[in-house]
Amino acid sequence: MEVPAELAAGEESSALPAAAALPSESQPTPAKPVQITVVTAQELKTIKGDVSATLVRVEYNGAILGDSSKTDVLPDGTANYNFMTSFECNPDGPNSLADVAQKPVLLTVIEVLQKEKKQKEKTVPLGQAVVDLLPLLQGQCSFKVSAPLYAVPPSPLESLHPEAKGGLEVTVCTEEPLLSAAQLSNGNLLSVTLEAAYSVPEAFLPSGPPHNYMACLQVPAAGEKEFPLLFKNGILKLAGEKEPFPRPKKWSLANIMAPGALNIPESFIVGGPYEDEDGELNKREDREFRIQAESMKRIVWDMEKRCYLDPAAVVTLQKRITQCQYWPVEVCRMTVAPASKGKTSEADKGDEDKQIFFHGVAYINMEPLLCPGVKQIRGAFRVFTYQDNKVFEKTKCQHSVFRDLRTQLHLTKEGPWTPGISTSLSKAFPSKTQKEDKEKITKDKDSNRRMSSVPKIRLSDASLEAENITNLSLEEQPYVEAGTFLMMEIKLDKALVPRRLREDLTRRVEQMIPPRPPLPPRTDGAKKAVEDYHNRVTSIAVSILSECRELFGKQLPDGGATDPQTLEEQKRQLNFELNKSGKYFAFKEQLKYAVVKIVREKYQKTTAFETQEEFQAFLSELYVYLMDQMHVALNQLLFEEAALPVPVLRMTEEQLWLFAREAEVNKDYELASVYHQKRLDQDQRNIQHWLDYGAFRLLLEETTKAQECFRQALSLDPHHIQSLLLCGVVAVMLQHYAEAEIFFESACCLEPSSIVAWTLSGLFYELQNNNIQAEMAFREAKKLLKAQLAKEGEGGKRQISATSVRSPSPDPGGSAERVPEAVEPALAFAALKEGATAPASAPKGLSRLPCTIFMKTVEFLMKFNAIQFVHMALAHELLSFQGGPSCAYYLALARTCLLKEDFSKCQECLREAVRIDPVNPNVWAQKGHLCYLKRDFGEAKECYERTISFVEDAADVHFVYLRLGSIYLEEKEFGRAKQTYLLACKNSASCLTWLGVGIACYRLEEMVDAEDALTEANTLNNTNAEVWGYLALICLQGGRQREAEQCYKYTLKLGLRNDSLLREIHAAQQRFGFGNPAF
Repeated sequence: MEVPAELAAGEESSALPAAAALPSESQPTPAKPVQITVVTAQELKTIKGDVSATLVRVEYNGAILGDSSKTDVLPDGTANYNFMTSFECNPDGPNSLADVAQKPVLLTVIEVLQKEKKQKEKTVPLGQAVVDLLPLLQGQCSFKVSAPLYAVPPSPLESLHPEAKGGLEVTVCTEEPLLSAAQLSNGNLLSVTLEAAYSVPEAFLPSGPPHNYMACLQVPAAGEKEFPLLFKNGILKLAGEKEPFPRPKKWSLANIMAPGALNIPESFIVGGPYEDEDGELNKREDREFRIQAESMKRIVWDMEKRCYLDPAAVVTLQKRITQCQYWPVEVCRMTVAPASKGKTSEADKGDEDKQIFFHGVAYINMEPLLCPGVKQIRGAFRVFTYQDNKVFEKTKCQHSVFRDLRTQLHLTKEGPWTPGISTSLSKAFPSKTQKEDKEKITKDKDSNRRMSSVPKIRLSDASLEAENITNLSLEEQPYVEAGTFLMMEIKLDKALVPRRLREDLTRRVEQMIPPRPPLPPRTDGAKKAVEDYHNRVTSIAVSILSECRELFGKQLPDGGATDPQTLEEQKRQLNFELNKSGKYFAFKEQLKYAVVKIVREKYQKTTAFETQEEFQAFLSELYVYLMDQMHVALNQLLFEEAALPVPVLRMTEEQLWLFAREAEVNKDYELASVYHQKRLDQDQRNIQHWLDYGAFRLLLEETTKAQECFRQALSLDPHHIQSLLLCGVVAVMLQHYAEAEIFFESACCLEPSSIVAWTLSGLFYELQNNNIQAEMAFREAKKLLKAQLAKEGEGGKRQISATSVRSPSPDPGGSAERVPEAVEPALAFAALKEGATAPASAPKGLSRLPCTIFMKTVEFLMKFNAIQFVHMALAHELLSFQGGPSCAYYLALARTCLLKEDFSKCQECLREAVRIDPVNPNVWAQKGHLCYLKRDFGEAKECYERTISFVEDAADVHFVYLRLGSIYLEEKEFGRAKQTYLLACKNSASCLTWLGVGIACYRLEEMVDAEDALTEANTLNNTNAEVWGYLALICLQGGRQREAEQCYKYTLKLGLRNDSLLREIHAAQQRFGFGNPAF
């Protein structure tokens, strides 16, 4: 590729850090030598058949490191050089880590021609190869490569084979790693690939003076520094075939004579479906336009730029993306200055570096890089006309990159034949060289008037410039009119936010189920009810026969026949004995249970009859049936073996608490109350059980019952601090202020080191307008907080300002800056949005820790649903900020809004929380819950998937799994639903988690796993109608009639609310012909 001399100079100029590393200010690091050894060259004869002697030249970063000695080429085309040279890698010198990341070693094989008499030896470049030094930045100290040797294009008189390719064997080594262990683990490598610009304006023509098509992206470094990545020498291609995939990425080198050596080894542009891209124009309706544009006129770079990011630069990069998700990529067309022997006139010098023609910008959304595990962004990005106000509004960038680099770009003025938009290089945001430009304005006016036909912005009129930019018409926006878009890829070696590495899940569900004693095969159904009736009849008959033998055994005649009168007498005597002994009523009770089972199982009668006639008709039908079955039973006389004892399954405290929390989240408060009461039944002397039950009653706003629970907990231990505080909180809610004061004072006396106790006391006294005691309590709380942070060793890491732990102090007149109870923090939040500036992004993880006395108190109160005191503490927290509320504040406020189902206010809070801390899993979990409750399942799924991909679990990850799994089931993604529910089972198993696994396995037709999972769900909760329903379906599929009837019976008895499941069961019963006792 032919490159203009002045652009080549600019490329190699040290003033333009094309691939600058992003260093932080640190101590000087000594230079480290990098040794390069060229061992051999191979297959040189394939490039030129008559080559006899060669030497190899090694270059790096524009400097020649040395030439090897002249070496003869062996008949097989091999040349043994064994040439060794080196350069020093110095972080502060010319060969920095930036150069190692971006610039390869250039090897040139030079043919040495036989010299004639009295003439010097002639040399001709034969081929070139490049060696990528990237492994040195990946922790390697040495590596060996076989670099392809590409032929240098010959002159027409020479018989070289340009397509031929040889090879060079090269080793690279260093005495010690270029990166320290900290740099290697915490640093990163950023690579940006600019592929092409498609659908370019019609004004881009190959005729006329040569042009240079450029693009530039600024990458932030540590501190306030920014380094540009400049892409030059874009090739304008006319309409024709599309660019192939895969195709190699290219170096941005200017001194390459062999075009093949521009290809970066083992680095390709692979493409992919439009729908999988991250940018714009990736919808189905854009497909036709994309296909057409890729075969039309376009500008191709296929160039990759790399940046080494040290640990400080990585932090800056993440912070900058958090502050502004859109980054500008500027594009332009510049005229290449023709080579001139004469000197440049003053007028020409004045016109240089003044205008950028076809100045455009594309906006890259970098926010996906903050998603866990995401390392790459690739897609199409629309190009718009560059306008300072628009760029600043979208990206917060105050100046153009091309304006800052104009001295290195060597621009010349563009003649009146050039259409398009030109932009002044001295805009409203002044650069360092603006004063020099002002001195040239007078000289430029005449030449600029000659270009009046070109729509452009003049340097001499800044106000007119702003007006023109704002009112650009479509004809003056060539990129928008043409629909131009850039294809770019931004890639990191390591994700900014690491993704959780989970171990592979067990394929068989039964391996995750804890071992339990087997249940006896006791199945109830219509057939079993009749069998039980038979057995009961035969058992009673046997007992009656035994009684007859005792009474009348000796009275039987020899022939065995008895006259009717004697038989009637024996019958009366037998009835008398049975009634006298009570056996008659015992037999009646035994038989009654069997008859009831027949009524329920066979006739499905479980409710009262509407009319007496209907009741009598049923009794007649039942009597006939029972008589018939009694005669059948008396003829069989079969006995049933004793039933196996049923193992008793005892739930643990943790399981019952989890089940109660599930029921609360699902708003099944009746079931939640049952589980709380089961916990109390297991251990009524457990204080935590009473506190949890009281918190549940507060959730239902049953304050009096909550007070009973908290006082019961306090009766078990009068010195229990949490019980004292909660009794005080409930007393305030019931307006029993005298009792509340006693509880709070007792808590502070019994536990004087409790930050929460002192803070709650301060809030109470402030509510009573006792500002002196309130201030004293707050002062004691903040003193304890400072001592706690110092003890934990965080005093030096966090700079906690006075306001972070200081409550508003009263004025000398005694009136404190107090938040009344009626003032909600949401009102102050709305005012804060209007007047406060956005706070700087907190360091990672900092916003998740309660670092003020009020947030610590909020954390305690939220556990027990004391929302009234939560609002009071949050109001104080809002007034104590410098620079704006924290993520923890917005998250707590969002949770309270979610409990009240105030979705709009909750959404505002979560939007601010995401802006402050976009890598907090709790924020994304709460946002997912909000979307789920609003039935926006698509957005909820994205939030939940993002939550579980973080390394750190959200506080309520169990409910994230449950709801995400239900969304997958609804969208028929059964495989993903199964995996999600299995994660929930592994984390904390419950009836709902195993039910989800069972449903997913059933839909996947994995019947064995489905039955195992549903059986486990039934073991944990045998009152879930949906579990019985799916068990009925599985039994129907397996042809098990008795079990299918039993499961169906309990499905109806427990009141299945899932109408679609009930219809599916009925359809299956009709299809298989059994499972419904009514058949």
